[in-house]
Amino acid sequence: MLTAEQIDAHALRIERDGYTIVENAMTVEMAEALGEDLLRLERELDIRPAPNPFEGEHTFRIYNLLVHGPLYEAIPLDENVLPIVERVLDPGCLVSSLSSVSICPGEKAQPIHADDQLIPIPKPHPAVVCNTMWAITDFTEVNGATRIIPKSHKADHSPQFMKHYDSIPAEMPKGSVLIYHGSLWHGGGTNRATERRVGIAMNYCAGYVRQQENQQLGIPQDLVARFSTRLQELVGYGLYNGLIGHINKTSPVELLGRKPEGRMIWEVA
Repeated sequence: MLTAEQIDAHALRIERDGYTIVENAMTVEMAEALGEDLLRLERELDIRPAPNPFEGEHTFRIYNLLVHGPLYEAIPLDENVLPIVERVLDPGCLVSSLSSVSICPGEKAQPIHADDQLIPIPKPHPAVVCNTMWAITDFTEVNGATRIIPKSHKADHSPQFMKHYDSIPAEMPKGSVLIYHGSLWHGGGTNRATERRVGIAMNYCAGYVRQQENQQLGIPQDLVARFSTRLQELVGYGLYNGLIGHINKTSPVELLGRKPEGRMIWEVA
């Protein structure tokens, strides 16, 4: 468990550089157990790579991992990670998403992006998103370690999609966790190795980034299904900018038996 001084040091690095790496955040045994279970889920769920450059044409992703067993329930609560995230956001922060990212040999580098660039507020700004990448395998420059641009979280704009930017690999041994400000420019690396680079993306957002009343749980779904399309959107059954609010890469309106309008941001890309 990290000391108060270590938590302070990591939080300061994120404030200064936009990221930090916590080595030995989890045991090698836990990393290996997670890796094995992700392979099981890929088989059982018939997970396939997505046909777009952002998710990766040779990358396997599993979304909504909290529904897949107690092994994943420990991740958001990790005592070596959550206290740092709480310092970047605040103790009222929320789980934003929990997914796996398995980059296979031959995968190209993911376009450099910032995880908060769909949020239309001026930059730079205080963190409203703080995300983490758990190293289930070693992360090396050769096998596709996350590429980062230090201090880019202080830029007054977001990166241009598909444009090249000089970056460095966030190399770290199995069991480590990369924690970074949501405005940090980054992207998955090219995998030139012969084995997968496996990570788990545990993402958090500030607690105030939600409705005052929980509309999705407070209004019965069969009642929402009778609402007008616009009212369904207003109570949260829709996507913001083709991404925010998705469920396993689908719009929540599908839960109401309605086909979504528009496309996911990855499909547009």
